[in-house]
Amino acid sequence: MELSPELFQPEIQEARKAFEKYIVCIEKTPDQFEAAMKSLLAKAIQAYQTRARNLRHGIALDKQLTIIISQTDSDRPQCGIYFNLHSPYFKRDKPSAKQADS
Repeated sequence: MELSPELFQPEIQEARKAFEKYIVCIEKTPDQFEAAMKSLLAKAIQAYQTRARNLRHGIALDKQLTIIISQTDSDRPQCGIYFNLHSPYFKRDKPSAKQADS
């Protein structure tokens, strides 16, 4: 089976509906979100197709999305699209030199 982002169009449409209805994202418009999702999906497919024999998944992510392509018992792998909880307003403190040496 030829894998491409278009194969997972139903999953893309469901994720876009959720994004437009529930997700507040300062960094991406809905169109930018969909473009990023398709790009990540292509990367996840590439990771899935080149995975080691004992691995079952291909994963790609950015700050807002994680996409997982998982091996199933059928020809078509499963596609999971997850929204990462992230706030651009939360900044982690950088470890001080003293903490880094510990």
